[in-house]
Amino acid sequence: MKFIVYDLEMTVTRKKIQVSEIIEIGAVQIELVDGKPAVTGTFQSFVKPDRSPVISASTRALTGITQSELQSAETWPLVQERLLEWIGGGEYYLCAWGPDDLIQLGSDCRMHGTKTDWIRNHNNLQKLMAGLVQQDKQQQIGLKTALEYWNIPFDGSHHRALDDAINTAKLFVHLYDQLTLETNEMSDLPLYSTEVVYKTGTFTNSPFEKLALFAEKEPTA
Repeated sequence: MKFIVYDLEMTVTRKKIQVSEIIEIGAVQIELVDGKPAVTGTFQSFVKPDRSPVISASTRALTGITQSELQSAETWPLVQERLLEWIGGGEYYLCAWGPDDLIQLGSDCRMHGTKTDWIRNHNNLQKLMAGLVQQDKQQQIGLKTALEYWNIPFDGSHHRALDDAINTAKLFVHLYDQLTLETNEMSDLPLYSTEVVYKTGTFTNSPFEKLALFAEKEPTA
């Protein structure tokens, strides 16, 4: 059995007519070695957006991803093909932090007409770990807060896919014996979720709340 802990970075949208797209995916593969979870591989790839090929200033500010990095990247169908080759055969669980990545993953697969049957045994680690600290399920804790709670240092940069996946994987390995993972199929999974994603201190907030601070005009071409 393998466990794939992944994270997505997406384009930031401000208008209802705009559709978010994956621009980076990072993943960590974990396997049981002598009965204990251990990291056995990593995967990272930028993804060229299709509908909005020129990313906004807000997207660049949040992720640190540059236009040139995406210009030479592959589109989602090709990246998905390489991802599935990297995952390989056998049974596995897919794990992400929060509900948003699953929704985006399904959206991009449907947008590009790629298969979704590989999206199975998907688990929201944020929700599972919030339960371990008896957090209200509607007030989910953030990744940084969870790491601090279990005294695990954050490595790398926030809002970079592989770094966030690696840090989420550290939590997974640390808490593996306390986690009860679900088995499911894509058809069982929600297409939309209204649960709160982050909680900092005593208030809840959107992950994109700070983007309102950026006044730079978006590029039009």
